[in-house]
Amino acid sequence: MYKNYDELPLMLSVHDVAEVLGISKSNAYVLAKEKGFPTLKIGARVVIPRDRFIEWINKNVSK
Repeated sequence: MYKNYDELPLMLSVHDVAEVLGISKSNAYVLAKEKGFPTLKIGARVVIPRDRFIEWINKNVSK
């Protein structure tokens, strides 16, 4: 488990996002498909850039 943002990989997998947010992997896939969630598609793989993920967390924490 990650203890701070600096330990996160440069590109996170959906599984990484699930661990960080404390949600199920299936819920993380649902989240990754939501408009406004910062994903990149590389071939068939979906990745989430760490910096954009942190920005997304900061914007959505107060909602």
